[in-house]
Amino acid sequence: MTREEFEELVAEALDRIPPELTRLMDNVAVFVEDEPPADDPELLGLYEGTPLTDRGEWYAGVLPDRITIYRNPTLRMCEDRESVVAETEVTVVHEIAHHFGIDDDRLHALGYG
Repeated sequence: MTREEFEELVAEALDRIPPELTRLMDNVAVFVEDEPPADDPELLGLYEGTPLTDRGEWYAGVLPDRITIYRNPTLRMCEDRESVVAETEVTVVHEIAHHFGIDDDRLHALGYG
């Protein structure tokens, strides 16, 4: 799968997020990269920033939070296009949930591990 096709899958996954949630997202950008950091080669996605639940009066004038979805680990773990689509959607939801302050334990319990 080309990078452009994968970026489109990420965009489609973002489009499936309910509008009532996307309206609440604030100061966050989503990126696609081919490979994760070398110290975690199986990482599918990464949220970097300050979750909405941790922002206070001090939160102003900061760079956007960053959600990165990694293409190659997803392609390596999935056997076909259908599984890439499904895994990409789970990863996008997982990382957006971190933006909302939901931790990994809760996400795993909800099936977004």
